[in-house]
Amino acid sequence: MANLHKQFQTFHDKVALTSAKKQSLKQARDAIRERIRKYFKDTLELAVPKFKGQGSYAMVTTTNPIDGEFDIDDGVYLQHLDTDDESKWPTPATVHRWLVNATEGHTDEKPIDKQTCVRIKYAGKYHVDLPAYGIINDNCKLAIKGDKGWTVSDPKSITDWFIGKVKINGEQLRRIVRNLKAWADFQSGRRGKMPSGLILTVLASEHFISDDRDDICFSKTINAISNEVKTIFCVYNPKDANEELTERLTDAQKKRFQEAISDLASVSSDAINHENDHEASKLWRKQFGDRFPKVEQEQSEEESRANVAAVGAFYSSKNPIKPYGFK
Repeated sequence: MANLHKQFQTFHDKVALTSAKKQSLKQARDAIRERIRKYFKDTLELAVPKFKGQGSYAMVTTTNPIDGEFDIDDGVYLQHLDTDDESKWPTPATVHRWLVNATEGHTDEKPIDKQTCVRIKYAGKYHVDLPAYGIINDNCKLAIKGDKGWTVSDPKSITDWFIGKVKINGEQLRRIVRNLKAWADFQSGRRGKMPSGLILTVLASEHFISDDRDDICFSKTINAISNEVKTIFCVYNPKDANEELTERLTDAQKKRFQEAISDLASVSSDAINHENDHEASKLWRKQFGDRFPKVEQEQSEEESRANVAAVGAFYSSKNPIKPYGFK
């Protein structure tokens, strides 16, 4: 049986954010927050918003994408809204315009006013998405431009849910989520767009199967996911059964993922059961790309001999050779 636990750890270190990138993101986020605070206080003369990180940044599962540009989500929680009468709230379009005005000129690129957030781009590095929220009757509502308007949405609850899963399963769950997202990133370039990081995070968390080895843990978890979505691919928000996370995926996109995850499950099982680490690494690289370490043939043979020697030593210690005539 091939053992690529070390290679999985090396791969994970490549796709996870470095401390330097985390610090750069934090500085960018804090600078944007300060501009928004100043705009609300000095220009709008309104109560300064509060902020809450969300998504993969808050879950600590952000990965380095192949194209080099990653993103973080920073929720803007408005503090001046009427807590009893939503009809007195500004329209989502107005709130988005405030955020655009507040961040205009912060980077070389203009802020992008999207349907559910305002995006600030740092060209070739990353972008910061700013969704805006209001709270009424203990309900958190997201400012969505267009027909949906202010829509119930509580990103904090799903972040807390995931952190709870990590407390139960340990940091291995975060590693499996990052590896799965890195796989999806590579496969998007080969097959077409894969599901969002949130959908992948929920799938991995709900079907996680631990093991002392990361390669086996990943394979078991992927096979469990594949079995779950084989017939019907439908994922719901674990904290809101009324929200289907896969609702916006087309039938073609769903089928693409079902086929891709089925292939990954099959290949992962083959790689685990292969007798040669070199050949197993080639199988994994077809799924993850060349960021996954390649095990050289000579290295594989040396490790195989070492494993055989270790097994022999173990059984020898259990059954030592006794002198002739000794019972």
